[in-house]
Amino acid sequence: MPTDAQPGIVVLISGSGTNLQALIDAAGDGRIPGRIRAVISNRPDVAGLERAARAGIHHEVINHQDYDTREAFDAALMTGIDAHGPDLVVLAGFMRVLTPGFVGHYSGRLLNIHPSLLPAYRGLHTHERALEDGVEHHGCSIHFVNTELDGGPVIIQARVAVLADDTPDTLADRVQQQEHRIYPQVVRWFCQGRLTLADGQVWLDEKPLHSPLQVEADTPLDS
Repeated sequence: MPTDAQPGIVVLISGSGTNLQALIDAAGDGRIPGRIRAVISNRPDVAGLERAARAGIHHEVINHQDYDTREAFDAALMTGIDAHGPDLVVLAGFMRVLTPGFVGHYSGRLLNIHPSLLPAYRGLHTHERALEDGVEHHGCSIHFVNTELDGGPVIIQARVAVLADDTPDTLADRVQQQEHRIYPQVVRWFCQGRLTLADGQVWLDEKPLHSPLQVEADTPLDS
């Protein structure tokens, strides 16, 4: 098992890995004081694996289709993750519903990003649904994972204005820009020991967060 002084991170992906790339870049330039020890995908031949390879990061596939049950897959995934001894597991476009056993195993050290202002628009097709409802603002949320789909205590949200001529694609592009800003920031806080979860309560800098931090597209982020 690795014994790095820096906190260790394992990133789980299912696709192109744009948030993974944001984390790789932030770890590479020192904004994240931790090391990405492994990238694991539940799907073969996705672009995120190529990103890991280019960065010299261990990467592997644990294909969910090779397992008969969700529990069997999650057990194999836990074995794969734990081989790298991570302090933090980051879901970066990982498109699987996780079992309670998995979530419990990584309680307090399992983060997810979701492309909506939770609790609005849990699940899929968030941008289309936001446009159909005619909302003025949309965005993304980072939260600790619990057993509820896209539930768990929210740490931070970034908002973008919804424009009159937006399409799902244009809105998704602007939301994704914010994802790439705030996910490295939250991972930085965790690796610095500033962000914790205790009894379902998020703590940042030894103060409880009674509601998620809110940032706008042009809000400077804490260093």
